[in-house]
Order: sequence, then C-alpha cells, then structure tokens
Amino acid sequence: MPCQANITYFCAKFLVYIFMDRNSIIGFVLLLALGAGYIFWNNHEQTVYQEQKMADSLAMAANQKPITPVPHDVLLDTVKKAVDSTLPAAFRGEEKLVSISNGELTLQFNTKGGYPVQASLDSFKTYSGKELNIFKGNSNKLSFNIPVNGKTIVTDQLYFTPQVNTLADGGKQMRLTATVAEGQSIVLDYSLPKTGYMVSANLRLIGLEQDLRSVQQIPMLWNTQVLHTEKDLANERLNMQVHFRHTDGEHDYFTVSRTGQKTLEKPVSWLSVRSHFFNSTIIAEKEFKNGAYDAKEPADSNIVATNMSNFNLPVTASNDYSFGFKWYMGPNDYKILKSYKLDLDELIQLGIGPFFFVKYISKWMIIPIFDVLSKFISSFGLIIICLTVIIRLLLSFFTYKSYLSSAKMRVLKPEIDELRAKFGDNQQAMGMEQMKLYRTAGVNPLGGCLPMLLQMPFLLSVYYFIPTAIQLRQSKFLWSEDLSTYDSVLDLGFNIPFYGDHVSLFTLLMTASSLFLALYNKNMTAGAAGGNDANAKMLKYMPYIMPFMFLGWFNSMAAGLTFYYTFSNLLSILQQFIIQKFIINEDKIHAKIKENRNKPATMSKWQERLNQMQQAQAEKAKQRK
Repeated sequence: MPCQANITYFCAKFLVYIFMDRNSIIGFVLLLALGAGYIFWNNHEQTVYQEQKMADSLAMAANQKPITPVPHDVLLDTVKKAVDSTLPAAFRGEEKLVSISNGELTLQFNTKGGYPVQASLDSFKTYSGKELNIFKGNSNKLSFNIPVNGKTIVTDQLYFTPQVNTLADGGKQMRLTATVAEGQSIVLDYSLPKTGYMVSANLRLIGLEQDLRSVQQIPMLWNTQVLHTEKDLANERLNMQVHFRHTDGEHDYFTVSRTGQKTLEKPVSWLSVRSHFFNSTIIAEKEFKNGAYDAKEPADSNIVATNMSNFNLPVTASNDYSFGFKWYMGPNDYKILKSYKLDLDELIQLGIGPFFFVKYISKWMIIPIFDVLSKFISSFGLIIICLTVIIRLLLSFFTYKSYLSSAKMRVLKPEIDELRAKFGDNQQAMGMEQMKLYRTAGVNPLGGCLPMLLQMPFLLSVYYFIPTAIQLRQSKFLWSEDLSTYDSVLDLGFNIPFYGDHVSLFTLLMTASSLFLALYNKNMTAGAAGGNDANAKMLKYMPYIMPFMFLGWFNSMAAGLTFYYTFSNLLSILQQFIIQKFIINEDKIHAKIKENRNKPATMSKWQERLNQMQQAQAEKAKQRK
C-alpha cells in the first residue's frame, strides 16, 4: 500500500541506524525489489490461472452430466405420476412459481422442490441498472434426502402445495406441503420478516418416526449461483469466498479461486457464500453435523461462481420432527450483519493475516465516525474528505513529533557533514561518532521514524475499510460514477501488463501527490541522510520508488480508496508546511541542543543496544582486516 514519502524515508532510516553498513542496505533494497517482483509475478500467475480455468470450464461444459451427490432410490416411478391419480399429491402436483416480499427482499419459490429459485433485493440495482438478484434460476436449489418407507426421497423431485400466510408482525410466510403417503408429509416453512433480509425456515417431517429411527442424519444439498452485479467481474471473483463458523466459535474462510473444495469435519453453525457486496448464508438453529463445499468459477460471464454445499442434519426420531434454520440473503452491511449477533460481521474483512489487529480501529473508530458523518452529509466523497481530516487531526501529535525530530537532524547536519569528511568510508567509526553526537545533543535518531510508524495502522484500516463499505457502492463523486470500483477516464482497448486496460485518474493523482510530497521533503531528508556514500544515495531515491511500485496495483482498486490517499497526501503537505513555517523554530531547537550538551550524557536502553551493535561491527571489521 502506498505510504507517504516521509514514512518511506524514516523506515529506511530506521534500518540504516540498526545495521549501519552498505551490505545491509543493499540487501534491504534487493528484498524490496524482490517483493515488488513477487507482486507482479503473482498477478501474472493469477491471470494465467483464470484463463486456464475458463478453458477447462468450457471443455467440461460439453461433457459434464448432472450428478447426484448422495446415492438414493426413488420411492415411486416418477414417469407415471402425471397420469396416475391414485399417487400421493407429492408425485402428481403442478409446477409453478409463487412469491412473497417485504419490500426489501422478494423470494420466488418453485412448487416442484419447494425451495427459493430467486432472491431479489428491491433496494439495490446492478452496476448496469438492472434488477439485482442474489441468485436466480432452477440451478439454485435446497433439497433434503428423506427416508420414507425404507426408501429415500429427494425433495427436489416432489411437488409441494403452497400456502401464503400473514404473520402477526406483518411479515409473510410461505408454507409448502408435500404429502408423500397417507398421514405422512414433508412441510417447508419460510418466514420473511416485515423488514430485513433474515428468513426463518423450518423442515418438518410428519408421520415418519419409524423411518427416522433407521437413520442418524439427513443429508441436505444447497446449490447456488452467484450472479455478476458489479463493474469488474475479475474483482468480484477475487472477492468470492466461502465462510463458515464452527459451533466452537472458530471462524474461517476460503477464497474460491484458490481453494475450490473443502470438507468441514467439525460441527458447523453456519456457512456463507460471499461475493464482494452480498452474501447468502444458511444458519442452523443448533448445528449441522458436518459439511463440505465445491465451488467453481464458470466460463459464463454472467456468473461469478457456482457452489454446491452438503450438510448433515442431526436426527431425532419423532412423529413430528423439525429442524429449524435461518437464511440470510442480503448485503454485506457491517451494521446489519452485526445486529444478528451471529458473528456474521466477520464476513466483512477489515483486517486479515498479520494485519488482523487493524480491524479494531475500523470497528471502534472508522465505522462509527463514518456512520455519524453519513447522518449529516449525503455525498460520500465529502464524507471521505471529512474522515481524512479527522484522522489527520487525531494523528497530528505524531506528525508534529516526527517533523520536530527531522528539524533536530537538520540542525545537526553541519556537524554530521564534518564527521563524514573526517571518517570517509569508515562506516563503523562514523556510526559510533554519530551516535555519540546524538547522545550529547539529546536527539533520538529514531524520533522521526517511530511516530510515523504509529500512523501505519490507521492507513491500513482505511485500506481495508473503504473497498468493503457497501455505502460507497454506486455513489458518484466528481468524475467517478462508483466510488466502490475504479474510476476510468480512458479505456485503452488493450491490456498493459501489471497496469490494466484503463487509466484511473485518482490513481494518477495519488501517485503525483506522493511524488510531490517526496520532493517537498527533499530538504528534510537531505539534512538527515546527506552525504555521497552509497547508503545516503539509496535513501535519497527510496521515497520515489514506492509510488511507481503501486501505480499498477491501485489502478483497479476502489476510487474511494485512491481518492482518500490523494487527499491525505495533500493534507500532509499542508500540515507539514504549517508546522515547519509557524510552529517549529530551528533557532530555539539549536539553543536547546546546546543546553543539552552541558548536561551529563545518558543513554537509553535502545541507544545502549545500538552502541553495542556498532562496537561489535567495528570488531568484526578489524578481524576481517
């Protein structure tokens, strides 16, 4: 992620003071180059991988035959059911579509199978302005393998009789009943609340106690197709994940493009198929015994991914057996998901891997501030501006301490230059004398680095928050039509490796402002790392490398994020100008340094450690000679 130029410089300076030799700096730069090369190589490999998967999907499409994941025997000859009036109603019904809606979520059911085949979000549209469906079509199904009279019936082959009821709270209930024999029936209830996206569901088996005694669990199959709804299909697939939560509280997830199949051995509370901004999640009232999923990215450009999940329901032999579950079909809205208190808010990744801790900054500070601003400001572009100003003000103390340390280094520059002239290429001796100078002057050489490093978690928290904020979806600002995806001022018509097929103006402005900030800091960095030695030369150019490294990386990222970094850079320039011109007085700093020199010199534990490392390096140099 793009750090401001002064962060890059101070972090580099931190390493210089630790190692203080040319080989270490060269190694660090080589590692930096290797890291950049790995990013570009990984992007290339992902592109090749996706192309190969698409080719494989096309080849499989022509030969693939429908398969049944769990072997079973059909109780009755379904060929005769349409003409034999003596068959139970479940085998001679009529296939039709019935719907219920609460104004936010509309569900359409197929009476053959008794499951929802379409879930539409009434308050959302696709990027192209069409009706937004979480899923749609008969390929989406939820079925159960039910034991009946020593055989197995798959519910997606049964005909259900629908009945729509109005609930006491104003919600709607779809009751679907399939009579499989006299006194024996399968009932599926789906209750839609008056508002919201959480559907309450229930599987009820009546008159099947003897059959339930012969089984330990009931297999359930859930098939779903995630539809293309956003501008960038590649980004949707990059964010396509399967999440699950075990009953012991463990939460985990897998990205479909990397881990397409997984068996879950432990009991599961819920499993979710999550795209960039929406998800479909099935939640057991108690637990699923175990489960598995098999997800793919098909060649069809209208489908982000397909997923087939298997669960096993715990069975209790009863003449009226019920298994309750809930089904969330809605947006990845942090506030909505958190309100259910099921850890569904973990679907929104506000910090992952080694940076997991930054999610708490987002949860406790960034999101609350964002929500408060949203109540008073309608433009999310202006909200990002206000959010940036607030964060910069909160971090202004650390910024001041960093610039103050840099001013002290500039004051000491003439004396440091004298030391360089005196010791030349003898880096060990130079380092020891330089640390002695800092001690006598009361200057901490890391004083500029550490305050800036403390700001990094806030930069990271915004990096994770903005691309996941569904509020920015289809929000216009300046020339950007949608702050949740990249802005494009020029479609190239061809792909440039490591860059893309378009030009993002916000990304260009972010790069330009980062370079300008580096140039603005030139005098300050010269004071801290001046000289003509190899280390100083490397430090001189490091602030200019990072913006170009991330130019291609951020070209396809959310416009809201690149706009945030652009505006943050501009605020940094303004903030630095005010601090240096009106707050920091270098004459007073110089006088304070002279005063410190008259006091007894003391060393902190960190300075003692640095001194010991430098002495050890000097001894090694003597031994080599």
